Amino acid sequence: MDLKKIGQFLKLLRKEKGITQEQFAEIIGVSGRTVSRWETGANMPDLDILIQIADYYEVEIREILDGERKGEKMNKEMEDTILKVADYSNHEKQKVTRRMCILSVCGVIAFTIYLVMEYLGVADNKGIQEDIASCALGFAYGVMLTGVIYTSGYLVKIKAFKARMLKRG
Repeated sequence: MDLKKIGQFLKLLRKEKGITQEQFAEIIGVSGRTVSRWETGANMPDLDILIQIADYYEVEIREILDGERKGEKMNKEMEDTILKVADYSNHEKQKVTRRMCILSVCGVIAFTIYLVMEYLGVADNKGIQEDIASCALGFAYGVMLTGVIYTSGYLVKIKAFKARMLKRG
């Protein structure tokens, strides 16, 4: 898959519609910077967004992925399969988002517990109060770190690194 070619094709389709990157971004529900990244070949749209793009430009997904127009139409079975894959992808994203939301709420609660204990001055008392405060702060920090890893895309890099290390070992 040639990302530069796909980007040029997306740019061509947008210009054929006579709209700016910002206008297209608003239509699709992303930022103008995201559209720019697609058109330069630095990034690819997610599958569900790719379907929206194909519908808007009235082209087939295969044409976008090939970076050029095709004469023949995609058969219905193939289109249904792609739509199912997109639905599955969306479902998986929603599950991860829901889990991260729950984890974030738990992190906020833990941090609040720590702050209350610190404010009351019991977080520095030796014993169980100090342990509870330390655990709450550690959990809150762990949740923050997990959120950064998930949202930054480093999780994929960590998994790839882990796979490489396991193959060597």
